Amino acid sequence: MTTLRFLGHACFELSDGQTTLLFDPYLADNPFKIAGPDEVNCQYILVSHGHFDHLGDTVRIAKRTGATVISTAEVARLCGEQGVNSHAMHIGGKHTFDFGYVRITLAFHGAGVPGGHACGFIVNFHGTTVYFAGDTGLFGDMELLGRLEKIDYALLPIGDNFTMGPQDAVEAVGLLKPKNVIPMHYNTWPLIAQSPEDFKHQVETRYGTPVHIMQPGQVLTLK
Repeated sequence: MTTLRFLGHACFELSDGQTTLLFDPYLADNPFKIAGPDEVNCQYILVSHGHFDHLGDTVRIAKRTGATVISTAEVARLCGEQGVNSHAMHIGGKHTFDFGYVRITLAFHGAGVPGGHACGFIVNFHGTTVYFAGDTGLFGDMELLGRLEKIDYALLPIGDNFTMGPQDAVEAVGLLKPKNVIPMHYNTWPLIAQSPEDFKHQVETRYGTPVHIMQPGQVLTLK
């Protein structure tokens, strides 16, 4: 059984009970306070970029658990220099791991590290395909991603200001054509306050695609 746990903001835990992946583990300073960096265990940590609310507690968790950090070359090098295991990739690259594979995707956003790029991830996790968009604006090649991969769950930012807002995220769903959508990166601070219920209504009315609004701490069983 594969589960997805929302840890607040843009942090998720994907697990089948044997292998666990963390996405953008911003925990210690996360206003939602769902779990601390010493309370999570994982084998892999996927980091979309180097901003504080995404790189977060990566190094602390990786040192304690021995997890491998998967990210762009610049972020992977930064983590490796601090004594943790890392696997460097870059945009357009794909690599096989023991759980399946990871494809690094474009994300139009600042890198948070010198000379780097922000990214997203398409993860095939034991046959379930999850697209973690990261912090990104809307871009037309999302349509290409939807052709390359049959996305089961698309995790999309809707907070606006720093990323796509709800209206652009609705357009992203039309390009990606996922089976399910999960909004993220909203309501952490007043600046990115949004109504996920309005987003859900727009997506489901326009496309008929189910939108799962996950509360911080909630666990969703993936089908």
